[in-house]
Amino acid sequence: MSVSFDGELGDAVRDAARRAGVGLSAWLAGAAAAKLRADALAEFLDSWETANPALTPEELARAERELGLRADQSAA
Repeated sequence: MSVSFDGELGDAVRDAARRAGVGLSAWLAGAAAAKLRADALAEFLDSWETANPALTPEELARAERELGLRADQSAA
């Protein structure tokens, strides 16, 4: 398998692999695996949202707090 990137992206990928202390192939494999997991999660969430009622604003706020995604950490 071979891949091609524009110059800037190729340089950034090489630098990222170097900073991570792994080879270019390993870094790219990890990035591809992460993308596949993200795509699978998005597909699951889409199907879940189709089959279930929408989350309430309160449920979303609680999830954000529990995941540490909001500066507002007050209890609901």
